[in-house]
Amino acid sequence: MKVTIHDVAKYAGVSIKTVSRVTNKEPSVKQATVDKVNAAIKALNYQPNQSARSLAATKSYVIGFVYDNPNAYYVIDMQNGILSACREQGYELLIHPCDATDGAISDKLIELVRQARLAGLVLTPPLSEDPKVLEALDSIDANYVRIIAGAEGSNTSGLSVLVDDRSGAVQITDHLLSLGHRDIAFLTGEMSHQSTLERLAGYQQAMSAKGVSIPQDYILEGKYSFESGVTGAKRLLELENRPSAIVACNDEIAAGVLVAARLVGVDVPGELSIVGFEDSPFSRQTWPKLTTVHQPNEEIAKVATRVLIATRQQQKAPRATVFVPEAVVRDSSSGYGG
Repeated sequence: MKVTIHDVAKYAGVSIKTVSRVTNKEPSVKQATVDKVNAAIKALNYQPNQSARSLAATKSYVIGFVYDNPNAYYVIDMQNGILSACREQGYELLIHPCDATDGAISDKLIELVRQARLAGLVLTPPLSEDPKVLEALDSIDANYVRIIAGAEGSNTSGLSVLVDDRSGAVQITDHLLSLGHRDIAFLTGEMSHQSTLERLAGYQQAMSAKGVSIPQDYILEGKYSFESGVTGAKRLLELENRPSAIVACNDEIAAGVLVAARLVGVDVPGELSIVGFEDSPFSRQTWPKLTTVHQPNEEIAKVATRVLIATRQQQKAPRATVFVPEAVVRDSSSGYGG
């Protein structure tokens, strides 16, 4: 059986990326680590992948933006932020939508990096959270930065830009609690997204801190879509003890909630307060305008790309940068019964 880079990494007790750095003779690796990896290579009689080595040695000025996200506003913001940073440094941008559920996605991304000779990749959820994708990219020593949900002190490896979704969800739930609401429901996006888990955790944290219990039927799983908001809101508004406020996992869901409320004659915000997340154009195009959480996606993408390019140019860059979203109060939330 052919010895792989995975075998060497396991034998040496280091990451796949560290093995790649040693085989590519990068100067930043500690000598003790170099010796340990070289000893593993010799013991296993490992032959490095020559195409991967030549890829790492080839100078490129193309950054790839790889995503699987149905939210056009999110994608455009990300694209504009990455493009802005690329232009600052004389890099080009390659945009590559894909299907994160594709069983061959890891192989396809490796092929993309090789064929396009990419200098680096900007990865967004759910790809940035997929261990198999990251392992595949590490196996060819690809340069990438991850945009992921997390907070200061989160245990992350490699280059990352963290978005503290939990803090944002705490803020927006606290806003409803301060208005006197206690019957507050939550509509999720896909549970496969870490951002969903963090936003849900923030909502639960805020409710718990005020000693407010959450009925089991007040948390409904759904998708990051307008239709999911309509469906979820209809179910909540049919409950005997229907909520006086709903936290939606993003603005598209919140817009769907608003339409569902209107269809059954529930006044917003008089009878039902609605809040969203991300501060997308959806939040400003509805009537009433949505209270939400501002997430500066364009700036997040710009910072991520700057870090990626700086690392590529062997400049010192932070391993992780944290953005904390902030609540934006508009017209869709008001005092309980007001």
